[in-house]
Amino acid sequence: MNRKKFYLALVIFALTGQVAWVVENMYFNVFIYKMFNASAAQISLMVEASAVAATLTTIFVGAWSDRIRRRKIFMCAGYIAWGVSIIAFAFVRLDWISAAFGITAGAASAAITAVIILDCVMTFFGSSANDAAYNAWLTDQTDESNRGAAEGINSMMPLVAVLVVFGGFMSFDLNRAESWTIIYLIIGTIVLLIGAIGFFLVDEAPVSGADELSYMGTILYGFKPSVVREHTRLYLVLGGFVIFGISIQIFMPYLIIYYEQTLGMSDYVLIMAPAILLAAVVTAFYGRLIDRFGYRKMVFPSLAMLGIGFLLLYLFPGVIPVRGLRMKLPVFAGSLLMMSGYLSGMAVFGSEIRNETPESMAGRFQGLRILAQVLIPGVIGPAIGAAVLQNAELIVNSDGTTSFLPNHSIFLAALGVELLLLAAILICRAVRTREKTV
Repeated sequence: MNRKKFYLALVIFALTGQVAWVVENMYFNVFIYKMFNASAAQISLMVEASAVAATLTTIFVGAWSDRIRRRKIFMCAGYIAWGVSIIAFAFVRLDWISAAFGITAGAASAAITAVIILDCVMTFFGSSANDAAYNAWLTDQTDESNRGAAEGINSMMPLVAVLVVFGGFMSFDLNRAESWTIIYLIIGTIVLLIGAIGFFLVDEAPVSGADELSYMGTILYGFKPSVVREHTRLYLVLGGFVIFGISIQIFMPYLIIYYEQTLGMSDYVLIMAPAILLAAVVTAFYGRLIDRFGYRKMVFPSLAMLGIGFLLLYLFPGVIPVRGLRMKLPVFAGSLLMMSGYLSGMAVFGSEIRNETPESMAGRFQGLRILAQVLIPGVIGPAIGAAVLQNAELIVNSDGTTSFLPNHSIFLAALGVELLLLAAILICRAVRTREKTV
């Protein structure tokens, strides 16, 4: 594939996919809370159902793409279907549901149920197109000479997508149903169009060889003990990725609330945008260093940036005015280092996982990657964060209800888990060194 064409496809598909995931991960909760007064239990059910749907979809569709030796059709058709499923949310409105079914009392409950079901449908198409096919395609199209650079770009897209979504829709009144209709129509249409463009832009991944396993055998391949023994290093890196993800998920669900409510940074988007952009630049440059020096030398600097960022955010939680903005330089510096360490760490682990994935088997291993990146950290990390914040300060809202204020202890807890990761890496290296000398 032409190099420029490859990187254009990489940027377009990675950014568009992450924009769609930001809408789901950060906006759906707000959507059903503001529009339909969803309870915490209903929001939790939606998040859990979506996580399970994403994991199962990636396992089954990834294996399917291995079986037929095709990625492009899943990517492009999947993005088209993904866009259509996002557009469908524009029609989930309380006034329209009440008028269509002649109900009032149960309209909100029906709308919440519809959103949860549609979220699972959307996740199916999104995970098929992005988590399974796109990530397998990216593995197939790269090798050890350029995976770091490609993964650096890929890893910076989640935070770039946050800027795109928050910046693009920050002027919208999210208390109005019309705003949500416009948001879903815009995002859905963009994702759909990218899928259509992909048929002309994306070259089929060079997946060679014939799969002698049955479909179920392909699905279960990565879970077989013999495969684990044969590819021990891959599973060790996946294990490290799990611990890394847990560290990130301890604070990430509460980060925006911490900036906005605890630190009083109402204009946090404008303040943190430079930190995110600088972190993205650092990550793109860091990816090239990964290609040059490899995982073994580059994993520690990324974790060092992350750890120092955690330490600054924990030690200096106060806010002072700086040129009219309510922020503190250590908070900005800590956020910049934390984001740089997070994104470069994603690039280090992501590129090494691709390096260790057996040739022509990228699809069947995407389910394991999602388990390591999304499902396990997404369950354990927030639970640790919630436990740390169990006795957090409470504030009384205007309606008499109370809300908790996340505090800087979440960064200390995240640092503790990261230190466990560092210890695990050092122990694994010591064991491997000892085995080589015996």
